[in-house]
Amino acid sequence: MNTETAYGFVERTGLMAGMRGHFPPENALKVAGVLMEEGISVYEFTMNSVEAVAAMQAVKREYGADACVGMGTVLDVTTAPQVLDAGADFIVSPAFSPAVVKAAQAADVLVAPGVITPTEIVDAWAMGVKLLKIFPIGPLGLDYFKTIRGPLDHIKFMCNGGTNDVTVRQFMEAGALACGMANWLTGDGHMSLDTIRSRARLLVQIVNEVRTGQKTPVTI
Repeated sequence: MNTETAYGFVERTGLMAGMRGHFPPENALKVAGVLMEEGISVYEFTMNSVEAVAAMQAVKREYGADACVGMGTVLDVTTAPQVLDAGADFIVSPAFSPAVVKAAQAADVLVAPGVITPTEIVDAWAMGVKLLKIFPIGPLGLDYFKTIRGPLDHIKFMCNGGTNDVTVRQFMEAGALACGMANWLTGDGHMSLDTIRSRARLLVQIVNEVRTGQKTPVTI
């Protein structure tokens, strides 16, 4: 999957479901199955999780071109080629490493580096990055995001870090292209599938409401 295709997935869905913790292939497939049914088709596994690469590959095999499946917590140029060779559709990091960005761009793979200051944002965007992960935006809050985005509203942001159903709505209304959701949506690998389903359904409805400006009832 090239950069444009992966970016299109993120843009359409508005949500990137993270799986950090106990998500070996069997568990990851169950969670991804629920999320797919509820309309979330972008999945970020993380390198500091159980069998992360195997889980990513299992979900890619199961859903093929219907899902966008990548790897997060990619911190250096040792890890980046490993996950690219394993077939990651995108790379996400909590930090901005120019070397990681260049490795992904050379492979025509979407990369979303983590940024939090104006300098990091401008420097990453100048490298041709299409999507910046502003992290950890949850603890800093909506006012910080609005202030940062004021002079930088030409830049596409994905809000990550401590996001939930309330803040997703706020960040999307404030101009975020997407939000990354891990702990609140999928837990640490032990959350019930029923809870994941109800939360996924709510998040999809929130994104639709923000984009259409129309509130509709949610069936839980």
